Amino acid sequence: MSFLSRMMLLKSKAHLSADVRRAGPSRNRSRAADNAAKRKADMARRRVGLLMFGFAAVYIVIGGRLMQYGYAHPENTSSIIPPDRLMAARPDILDRNGQVLATDIRTVSLFAEPHKIVDADEAVEKLATVLPDVDARDMYRKLSSKSHFQWLRRQLTPKQQSQILALGIPGIGFRPEIRRFYPGGSTAAHIVGFVNIDNRGMAGMEKYIDNQGLAELADLGMTSNARLEPVKLSIDLRVQNIVHDVVAAAQVNFKGKSAGAVVLDAETGEVLGMASYPDFDPNSPEQGAKDGWLNRMSNGTFEMGSTFKSFTLAMGLDTGRIKLTDSFDARYPIKIGGFTIKDFHGQSRFLTVPDIFKYSSNIGTAKIIDVVGIPEQKEYLTRLGLLTKMKTELPEVKMPSQPREWKKINSITISFGHGVATTPLQTAVAGAALVNGGRLIEPTFLPRTLEQADEVAEAVLKPTTSADMRYLFDYNGKFGSGRGARIPGFDVGGKTGTADKVVNGRYDSKLNFNAFLGAFPMGKPRYVVLSFIDEPLTGEQGGTISAYTALPIVRDIIRRTAPILGVEPDFGSLGKDMLVSY
Repeated sequence: MSFLSRMMLLKSKAHLSADVRRAGPSRNRSRAADNAAKRKADMARRRVGLLMFGFAAVYIVIGGRLMQYGYAHPENTSSIIPPDRLMAARPDILDRNGQVLATDIRTVSLFAEPHKIVDADEAVEKLATVLPDVDARDMYRKLSSKSHFQWLRRQLTPKQQSQILALGIPGIGFRPEIRRFYPGGSTAAHIVGFVNIDNRGMAGMEKYIDNQGLAELADLGMTSNARLEPVKLSIDLRVQNIVHDVVAAAQVNFKGKSAGAVVLDAETGEVLGMASYPDFDPNSPEQGAKDGWLNRMSNGTFEMGSTFKSFTLAMGLDTGRIKLTDSFDARYPIKIGGFTIKDFHGQSRFLTVPDIFKYSSNIGTAKIIDVVGIPEQKEYLTRLGLLTKMKTELPEVKMPSQPREWKKINSITISFGHGVATTPLQTAVAGAALVNGGRLIEPTFLPRTLEQADEVAEAVLKPTTSADMRYLFDYNGKFGSGRGARIPGFDVGGKTGTADKVVNGRYDSKLNFNAFLGAFPMGKPRYVVLSFIDEPLTGEQGGTISAYTALPIVRDIIRRTAPILGVEPDFGSLGKDMLVSY
């Protein structure tokens, strides 16, 4: 083999060896690339998996929270929260038939966190657009203070709340609260009473409810969000509305200083209706603060005038010292201690006991009390509850007044209604004892059955005395000063009372306190109605005494309430014949 051939062979082997050497690293690089690609794919898959897991976890958390919120109670800080989340407030007050007299409604109050207020001037200007009556200076003082909480306005309307929310003022919020609402307004104001801005009872049955322990529980934070049982009263809203209307009309028409009336169940002591006028609207009690807050029926004392002659004759009959058939000399006035006792409707003759009652004789009554005696007079008036503080649920009850020392002149004037001042309500309660068989039953504004009344009743007069007094009431209703209250079909009896008012220490005959104590039906009296009007300037037929002012109040009340109370009219045999003819 030539050198050239050998060289060519070696050269080709060298090329082959070089190609072989080059081919080895290339395959290695290909394998590495494949491995890297596989690693990248695996990593990508792991990243996608992690991402999917992350999204799934987030959605699971969100879904779980949504479910939690769905089952949880909502927490609203700028709106009225549901009633089951409200703090327990007050029980509803109902009449005897379930009609609502007082209830709670949900509302909100406006507050501010001054440290969060950006511009106090701007906040005041914006709030004034919704609350035009706001005291801008006072509100600015509150908003610019360094405190963390300030009340701005209590008990907003829903419209005011939404308008303030739309203003978007930072640092302004709303707190859910309770507001007491009285659907009847002033109809039963003095009975139901009212509450203050913090929903605490301030008068009437509202205060009575607090006094039973509700206020103490609230102070201790032991109130519950459970609905409280309503409190049912003895009053009938239908009767109450009539009494209120009649009393208010009389006070206006007769131009009196004040007026009042009560309808009392003589057998149970339940008050079915009672009104004192002027009064107030418990939804805005501050507007009646001057004259309207005083409940003159239970918290005002007055000399009840000749209505007291009923009690004087009752004690004379009960002691046995007089009889209905007895007569007393009423021909001449009585002079004693520089005073002269005379009759307004003088007959100038001997008068029987029924005639003394019929003509309302001061002289005859003075002769009767002289027979009874001062110790017995005091004892009977105390027994009838006319000299002690009356017991009932209403907190507003005034103590009667009496002379420190009872002299003969005091005894005489007290016998016909001057010298002792009592509340009209306790006079009605004592009057009920005269006609219901002689039982004194303390008045109640809560329902009471006949059985419960028997447990609290106290015998203060003989049944025979009560029968005699029913006769006298009926006699006066037929033939005496009570004739004007005699409504056809209803046997109404009673006693008028006209007392001169004391002015500068002396009695002024031109200013009277007039009252009428009535009962019906006289066959078996079930209801007692007492009315009064203070200082009337006019009356029916132009008169200003009781027969023309206080008596018409009782007449109108009985005329409208008797059918509601279930008292059937009795027109005698003529009425029965007319019914048969129909």
